[in-house]
Amino acid sequence: MSFKIVEQAPARLNRSELAVPGSQPQLFEKAAKSSADVIFLDLEDAVAPDDKVQARKNVIEALRDIDWGTKTMSVRINGLDTHFMYRDVVDVIEQGGERLDLIMIPKVGTPEDVYAVDMLVTQCEAAVGRKKRIGFEMIIETALGMQNVHAISAASKRNESLHFGVADYAASTKAKTTNIGGANPAYSILTDKDEKGGRDVHWGDMWHYAIARMVVAARANGLRPVDGPFGDFGDADGYKAAGGRANVLGCEGKWAIHPSQVALANEIFSPAEAEVKKAERIMEAMAQAQKEGKGAVSLDGRLIDLASIRQAEVLLAKARQISGAR
Repeated sequence: MSFKIVEQAPARLNRSELAVPGSQPQLFEKAAKSSADVIFLDLEDAVAPDDKVQARKNVIEALRDIDWGTKTMSVRINGLDTHFMYRDVVDVIEQGGERLDLIMIPKVGTPEDVYAVDMLVTQCEAAVGRKKRIGFEMIIETALGMQNVHAISAASKRNESLHFGVADYAASTKAKTTNIGGANPAYSILTDKDEKGGRDVHWGDMWHYAIARMVVAARANGLRPVDGPFGDFGDADGYKAAGGRANVLGCEGKWAIHPSQVALANEIFSPAEAEVKKAERIMEAMAQAQKEGKGAVSLDGRLIDLASIRQAEVLLAKARQISGAR
């Protein structure tokens, strides 16, 4: 292990993150009763320019008046390049009470963007004597943000999670796609011809590199990596496939832009019972091996060692976290 110890962000469940437009207060109570781990009340992309001010008032009132239970609550502010951003931060913190847990910063391009929001949040917290420190969620959704993702991850002690904003990222990189988070048949490979001259087509995941890079930056800085939206909320199988790939790469969870996606995300990012049992068997086998003075042992015909213990510990910790939240 490196001598540098990575400080971990607060251990919040982040399997499902439900997006709720701040301009649609009729959805707030339904969101509060959902099974989402995290809810972000949106003041940015889901709100038309003429509705920004009223949406901010709606969000402030909702934070103060609605019983959100044990959910982690976040507000997505407007971009630093707009005149809405500073008022989003000031008004929500000064008028919204203590219920807010996180601020989601969109289109983060440089570590200085995070520093700027940190400065403003710190001043607002001090002004109202806030007791609970607000954390940051940062959306990586531009080429500039992806280029600087490692520096962004380390830019503030408030940082808790990185999110992949696939739609704006596609626009920023001029990727040839017309959907949000789905596959593209043009991103595929052909097998060599078989004996009859036939060839198979295998679709690839055009977002693999971006998500993998974001995961590395997040984990290297103790943050939670979270996959972003999947636009076709009528395609449950497509959502599960996208979430499954992100889960394999190390993401903690995925956005839900429709309530129907919440249960899917919770299922995808919860360890299966068989996985938990296997992890428990690994711990038992390694405990016995250590008693016998062995550093590795065979289990079900496969080698397990100290690295296997670390993998099992991570999985069991997540299982306990989920169990404790029920």
